[in-house]
Amino acid sequence: MTIAASAGSAPRSMTREEKKVIFASSLGTVFEWYDFYLYGSLAAFIGAAFFSEYPEATRNIFVLLAFAAGFLVRPFGALVFGRIGDLVGRKYTFLVTILIMGSSTFLVGLLPGSASIGIAAPIILIVLRMLQGLALGGEYGGAATYVAEHAPNDRRGFYTSWIQTTATLGLFLSLVVILVVQSWLGADAFKAWGWRVPFLISVLLLGISVWIRLTLNESPAFKKMKEEGKGSKAPLKEAFGQWKNARIALLALLGLTAGQAVVWYSGQFYALFFLQNVLKVDAYSVNVMIATALAIGSIFFVVFGWLSDKIGRKPIIMLGLALAVVTYFPLFKALTWAANPALATAQQNVRATVTAAPGDCRFQFNPTGTAKFTTSCDIATAFLTNNSVPYDIVATAAPGTPATVKIGDETTESFDAIAAGDQAKAKQAAFAKSVNIALHDAGYPLVREASKVPDVKLDAFVAANPELKLDAATIRAGEKTMVPVADLIASKAITAEEAGSATEMPVYTIASSGAFKMIADPAAVNWPLTILILFILVLYVTMVYGPIAAILVEMFPTRIRYTGMSLPYHIGNGWFGGLLPATVFAMSAFKGDIYYGLWYPIVIAAMSLIIGMIFIRDTKGVDLNAIK
Repeated sequence: MTIAASAGSAPRSMTREEKKVIFASSLGTVFEWYDFYLYGSLAAFIGAAFFSEYPEATRNIFVLLAFAAGFLVRPFGALVFGRIGDLVGRKYTFLVTILIMGSSTFLVGLLPGSASIGIAAPIILIVLRMLQGLALGGEYGGAATYVAEHAPNDRRGFYTSWIQTTATLGLFLSLVVILVVQSWLGADAFKAWGWRVPFLISVLLLGISVWIRLTLNESPAFKKMKEEGKGSKAPLKEAFGQWKNARIALLALLGLTAGQAVVWYSGQFYALFFLQNVLKVDAYSVNVMIATALAIGSIFFVVFGWLSDKIGRKPIIMLGLALAVVTYFPLFKALTWAANPALATAQQNVRATVTAAPGDCRFQFNPTGTAKFTTSCDIATAFLTNNSVPYDIVATAAPGTPATVKIGDETTESFDAIAAGDQAKAKQAAFAKSVNIALHDAGYPLVREASKVPDVKLDAFVAANPELKLDAATIRAGEKTMVPVADLIASKAITAEEAGSATEMPVYTIASSGAFKMIADPAAVNWPLTILILFILVLYVTMVYGPIAAILVEMFPTRIRYTGMSLPYHIGNGWFGGLLPATVFAMSAFKGDIYYGLWYPIVIAAMSLIIGMIFIRDTKGVDLNAIK
C-alpha cells in the first residue's frame, strides 16, 4: 500500500450539503446504537423475563452471554454488508441495516417471556440479538467510510469523530428513555412490563432513521471510483486474500481495535454492570450516574478527533491504551469506595474461607448454557460471588465432604445439589440464610425484606427464625390483612389442605424478617466522586475511539475500504469487546476477587499498545484517492 499525502493541496472547508449528509448519517447511527444498547441497559429485566428458571448468579452470566451473541456475529455482518457497500454503494447498505436493526429491536419488546412460551423465548431472543449484531456489523464501517469520503483531508479526524459520538450518544439516549419511562410508570410496573416500552418506542426512531437515510446522497469517492471503472469485483478476496491488504487488516485488529474495544466496553458497559450487579447500587441511580458521565464526556470524542488532525491519530490512541493499563485497578477500587463504602469496608476487613475437597471447585464459565454447577463448593462460591464477598478456597477437606463457608467465627455447611434431590431448594434457602446472617453480623450491607405470613404458617415461621425473637401472640394481636384463601392458594402461600373450609385468612406483615438483600445505602453513595471516576473511564474511551474511524479508513483503498476496515473493527469490538462483561464476571467469580477479571481488558489493551507502537504508522492528512 502506498499513501500520498495532500500536504501540497490547499485545504478546503466542508460544503453545506456535505455537512448536511454527514449530520444525517450520524443521527441515523445514534438511533441504531440506541436500539442495540437497550439490551445492555435492561439486562437485569431481560434476565428475569427470559432466563427466570436459573439462579441469579447463573442468570447474570447467561444474560451477558446473550448480549455477547449480538457482538459475536458482527464480523459476519461486516463481511456481508461490507461487500454490498463496496459493490453497490454506501447509501443503500445504510437503508438495509437500519431496517433489520429497528425491526428486530421492536420485536424484542413484543416477545413473550419464558413463563409463557418456555425455552422458545430465550431462543427467539438470541436470534433477534444476532440479527441486531449482523445489522450493526454493516452499519459502522459504512458510516465511517461515508463520512470520511466526504471530509477534507486535513479535517477527517474531526468530521469522523462525530460518528464516534453516536455510540455513546445512543447509549445516553437509551438511558434517558429508560429513566423517563421508569419515572412515569413506577418501579413495580416497569419491572413487570414497562421495560418493554423503550423497545417498542424504537419503531418511531426507525421511521425517522429510514426517512433520514433516504435523503442521503452517495459518497463522492465511491461515485468517482464507479465512473472511472476502478471498483473491485471481489472485495472480500481482494481485502483478505491478498497478503498486502490482509496484513493491514491484521495489524488494525491487533494493534488498534482489540485494545480500543476492551477500553470502550470497560468504560461504559462493564462500569454499568459493576455498579449495579457487583456494588449493588440501584438501577435508577446507576443509569443517572452513567448518563451524567456520558453527557460530560461525549464532547471529548470530537476534541480528540480534532486533535488527531493536529498531532496524529496514533499518539492519542496509544496514550488512551496506556492510561487504561496503568489505572484500571485503582479506578475500579476507588469506584467501590465511592459507590458502596460499607461494602468496601466489609471486603477489606472480612474475607470468607471456603474449605472444600480437592476437585470440588470448578471454573464457572458456561458459554453454551449446558453445564451444571452443582457441587457444594460451586454452590458456595456462586453465592458469595453474587453477594460480592471476597473469598479464599482451601482444598483440604476429605473427599466426599461438603464444602463449608467460614465468615468470622461462623461456619456454614454447603450441600451437593444432586445428592440433595428434592430437598435442594430447602437446603439452598437454609444455606443462604445462615451465610447472610454471618455476613450481616460481619458488617456487610445486607437488609432483610418484609415477610407476609398467613396465619396458618405463623407458628412455624416464628420457630424457624429464632434470631428474630418473635412472639406469635404479639403478632396476632397487631395489624393484619384479611386475604381471600383462593388468592393465597393461587400464589402458593398456602395449600388447600392448610386452608380448610375458611374463605379468608389473616396475613401478617413482619418487617425485616424475609429474604436478605445486599444494598448500597443511597445516603452513603458519594455521587460526585462516583461520576468523576466514571467520567475518567469515559475519557479513556474518547481517546481510543475518537480518532479510530479516521485511522482505519485511511489504511485501505476506496475499492475495498468498506470491507477492509469493517472486519477488523467488528472482530475487535464484537469478539474482544463483546465477550468482556461475561469473561470479567466469570474470572472474578473463579478467583473470589471482584477486581480479578480486570486483567482481561488490561492484557488486551497492553497487547494493542505494544503492537501499535511498533507496527502501526500514523495516517494523518492522507489523500484517500491516492491510497493504492
